[in-house]
Parts: sequence; C-alpha cells; structure tokens
Amino acid sequence: MAAARSATQAAAVAHMGAHALGAAAYAAKAAGLAAPDQPQTVDDEIHWQLEHMTAEARSALRRLPPLGGNSAGPLGPGLLASGILGSIIRVIQADLARPDQPASSS
Repeated sequence: MAAARSATQAAAVAHMGAHALGAAAYAAKAAGLAAPDQPQTVDDEIHWQLEHMTAEARSALRRLPPLGGNSAGPLGPGLLASGILGSIIRVIQADLARPDQPASSS
C-alpha cells in the first residue's frame, strides 16, 4: 500500500509540487515495510534519495513551506504531517535547509 501511495503522490506533483515530499516519504515507508527486520532501511532510503537529488529538485523543494506550517495543502496538518511520514519529511526538509549540502550531479 505504501508503494502505491508513493506512486500516486508522485503522479500528483504536476498538480502540486508538495506531493514530491509525500512520494519520497511513502517510498521510504515502503522500503521499511519491505524489510521489517532491518530498522535502518528507512534511514538508508532517505539517505539514498538525498544523495541522488538533483540541484533543480533541491531548489524546488526548498521553496515549499515547512511541514505543518501551512494550514492548506498536503503539507498542512494531516496524514503527511503525522507518524512516520511526518518524521521522514522532517528529516528531508532539515537536510534541504542545510546550505552545506550540495546537490548530487546525477
């Protein structure tokens, strides 16, 4: 189910860019669900995503409001702002906020 939700969030990026963070969070959650005996899997997936993010993607995602900081849209209070999804998005946004983190050249 998490993998399917990741795909639908990714498809919705054209409608609203904030869905990119939902797609990333659901992908990391799906990786964790696929390897329940390996708790590091979610962190490994987040790290992989951040390492492979292009400069353009980093720039676009930096423009989004912080999770839970806007009452409207997918980053407002709700499913993406809670539980493991919220934790994942907060880690991604914290990394994006660090100016010392260069974008990948991929």
